[in-house]
Amino acid sequence: MGNYIFLILVIISFVGLYKIFEKAGLPSWKALIPIYNFWELGSIINRPKWWGLIMIVPGVNLIMYGVYGFHLARAFKKRMNNDLIIASLMPYLYFAYLGFNKDLKYFGVADIKTESSFIKNWADPIIFAVVAASIIRGFFFEAFTIPTSSLEKSLMVGDFLFVNKICYGAKVPQTPIAFPFAHHTLPFTTETQSYLEWIKLPYMRLPGYSKPAKGEIIVFNYPDGDTVTTGTQQYTSYYEMVRRFGYTNMNNPNFMVDLGGMRIKNGKKVGRPVDKREHYVKRCVATAGDKLEIKDGEIYINDVKQDMPEHAQHFHRVKVLNQVLQIDEEFLDKHDIYVTEAYPIANNADTSVYILNMPADVATQMKNTPGVIDVQREIEPKGQYSSSIFPHNPRYPWNNDNFGPLTLPSAGMTVKIDTSNLCLYEKMLTTYDNGIHQVTTSGAQVLYDGLPITEYTFKQDYYWMMGDNRHNSADSRSWGVVPFDHIVGRPVFVWFSMKDPKNNPVSGNGIISSLSKNSKEGKYRWERFMCYVGEKGLVSWKIPVAILVILSFGYNFWNKKRKAKTAPPKK
Repeated sequence: MGNYIFLILVIISFVGLYKIFEKAGLPSWKALIPIYNFWELGSIINRPKWWGLIMIVPGVNLIMYGVYGFHLARAFKKRMNNDLIIASLMPYLYFAYLGFNKDLKYFGVADIKTESSFIKNWADPIIFAVVAASIIRGFFFEAFTIPTSSLEKSLMVGDFLFVNKICYGAKVPQTPIAFPFAHHTLPFTTETQSYLEWIKLPYMRLPGYSKPAKGEIIVFNYPDGDTVTTGTQQYTSYYEMVRRFGYTNMNNPNFMVDLGGMRIKNGKKVGRPVDKREHYVKRCVATAGDKLEIKDGEIYINDVKQDMPEHAQHFHRVKVLNQVLQIDEEFLDKHDIYVTEAYPIANNADTSVYILNMPADVATQMKNTPGVIDVQREIEPKGQYSSSIFPHNPRYPWNNDNFGPLTLPSAGMTVKIDTSNLCLYEKMLTTYDNGIHQVTTSGAQVLYDGLPITEYTFKQDYYWMMGDNRHNSADSRSWGVVPFDHIVGRPVFVWFSMKDPKNNPVSGNGIISSLSKNSKEGKYRWERFMCYVGEKGLVSWKIPVAILVILSFGYNFWNKKRKAKTAPPKK
């Protein structure tokens, strides 16, 4: 309904522009040609004609409508504050008001002898800073922060980075009416939605220059985030909570959820469109059409064992002599093991046993540490069913370290569907692949929107994403595949990185004092500043960036000197 209302408003605005062009002495037919009409409107309001090109951009064009309304009101001598506010907030109807009101005449802005300093110095620059930033953020590059340790130590908690949206083709916003620079929730709130669903656009994507490939780190909209409860969304999946506590409890906003000793109010249940689902970042380990299998923690794609990422982490069982070695915060900080990922599991008078999450090189160091008796990597045995692992069905007794085989669907691939494998593909059929559909079973039959099916041909590609932090990552092993229409882009540049005190309580403190400390002892990971995200890790760009900054300052200094020499002498 919202789309139809918006279309009616646009038609009303075009009809209003038809009369406005007539009053301004321009050919009226030009007002009826989309984009070109706003190009020509620039001459009426004495603003750049190229502004009209911005009207192509969904979401941003809604802001521009208000900008045009503001300046048109001034051109028709409707310059009181209330007129300017109404023209900015309801431009569609205001265009018609200006065009069809016989008492209103077009004057232009030439009679405004002195441009308002507020408009000239503040309003126009701020509006176009927002417009330019919205275009860059929506279609080119967006700033992100790594919030979780899923990709530790490849991308780390506290990394600030830019994501390239051009590579796979930028997605056109599906919910264009949104508060600028907010994702799904308004700033300084926990539940207030930052977008309106009055207007919904179909999934569209601009052309990209590459496809997601195995080994790439990718940012995507969280598929399992189509439904959330506002109280638990930052901790776990809504569907995981349903499996643990049932639909009745999870649909009750006042239900108190127990998460590892934390009692949290469930909060309001919210459904989110694809483009407003949480952003996740993981490594793509399998692409559409691949057969995936995990054997004892090693990934096999099409029966070929894959190389482990250099910084991949696993849980290790570490046994130590109490009299020789104490595993405390200082010890963990020294080895860059997060205290939030270290768990004592057994101790007696002489020895203690810990579960520590660390990469292979740190585990090797640990074996050679005085006081360490034994270090063994934890591996969940084959056939040990885990209810938190996709497809959450005892028929498929899979876990973190032994999973599959599973073939990922690709666009055009036909897969046989029956009651035994429906749980593998159900979410794709009901939600991801081709809009919302109802899939049920009747005896031995699978019904798709009430009609029996024995096979299904998929409409898009699907990918398998995993974290390098293999035992502490909510990834495709937890919630399944990632559809191509959920993929956002690829991390390309880390410009800043600092430790989180919750993970590094010893070295992760001291914002000012850490400025004089190295990365081991202080809060800032200096070696990660200004780094390009390459296939094999971070590549420092500090020297090129420093050269560019020096050249920029040098050019500005030289240019000012040159202008000062060529300027006519003051009288």
